[in-house]
Amino acid sequence: MKKSVYLETTVFSFYHDDRPESAWRRQITRAWWRTEKKLYAVGTSAFTIEEVRQPVYPSWKKVAALARSVPLYDVIEDIAGIIQVYLQQHVMPADDAGDAAHLAVAAYHEVDYLLTWNCRHLANANKFEHIRSVNRRLGLMTPEIVTPEQLFREKP
Repeated sequence: MKKSVYLETTVFSFYHDDRPESAWRRQITRAWWRTEKKLYAVGTSAFTIEEVRQPVYPSWKKVAALARSVPLYDVIEDIAGIIQVYLQQHVMPADDAGDAAHLAVAAYHEVDYLLTWNCRHLANANKFEHIRSVNRRLGLMTPEIVTPEQLFREKP
């Protein structure tokens, strides 16, 4: 059985980001998409689809089309409560509930990996224990939160 991966908004945005300062992340993201994606059961959520519809992302129409090509995890009513706990417990900043939403969907659906380039609020080693602690109290599994660069399989 394939391990599951929740693709957070930044994975889609860096895939199409053509700014010079984003070249390295774009290259890694595209290499992961080309060689690794097929090894996993990937999904995202309606939260991602809503975020990438905003024209603030470079190449946002391409980003939105790429995100729509991925299966969606259900966003059920319980997830709103999880998001609220994350915000109340300062797992994620109150002014950016999007990150809390991605984590809540991935945790609720017991996804193995949450894939993101967001190293401030999600793939941040300084936050892992706090995230795990809150999820443990909620009875939720905590996905491994990694960047695309960290989720390449070793070649034998």
